Amino acid sequence: MTICYLCNGMEELNKHCPACENIMMDAGKAVDYHGDYAPYIEAEDAKLIDGIADSSNKKQCIHLAVCSICNYDEEIVVQERM
Repeated sequence: MTICYLCNGMEELNKHCPACENIMMDAGKAVDYHGDYAPYIEAEDAKLIDGIADSSNKKQCIHLAVCSICNYDEEIVVQERM
């Protein structure tokens, strides 16, 4: 079984904003922002619904990174590990 270290608080996001170089914040799983009921769907099922089934096969978790200074955001791929 693999887990996402960001989701489980075992790692912190370490990414700089490409627009202003500020440290970006982890805003959680990107799939949670894709609809009203998205946070209530099982993670693996959400990956299939969201069209990112390939990320499920590769054991990846897609997170939203947000800059608190300039509001730039982007989805980042986090490799799940044991």
